Amino acid sequence: MLDIGLSKMALIGVVALVVIGPEKLPRVARTVGTLLGKAQRYVADVKAEVNRSMELDELRKMKDTVENAARDVEKSVATTASDFEKDWKDATAGLADSSADPLPDDPAALALVVPAYKRPDKHWRARRGAVPHWYKARTGMRARVQSGAARVARFRPPKPY
Repeated sequence: MLDIGLSKMALIGVVALVVIGPEKLPRVARTVGTLLGKAQRYVADVKAEVNRSMELDELRKMKDTVENAARDVEKSVATTASDFEKDWKDATAGLADSSADPLPDDPAALALVVPAYKRPDKHWRARRGAVPHWYKARTGMRARVQSGAARVARFRPPKPY
């Protein structure tokens, strides 16, 4: 860009002071500063727009490659599925009728296949704990709830007579 050092800036300031005059110089300097700021913002906006358009083009290219890859995978899956179905039909052609219902229509035969409902015992959830007893005993976990007074009475040292 422009190579403007301190000496060149001082020379420009002295020339502006002589040409414009000391009364109008601050107003002109403010105006020039605002115009330079607007120009810098405009250049930054143009750069951002160019970058956005370049990224958009890259995303479009990436989208096209992903769509092509998805189409290829879909085609390969479809051909594999059709090959599998054909092989499955060939393999099951010699077996008995594959469209037969696996459950019989006769209620007596159905009772042999599906067991009758048996109501669980009373309080079955309360008796079955999630943690096994051997684990509770090994880790020292309390198996039964005990009040504080009962615990003190249980573990109180014996009285000397």
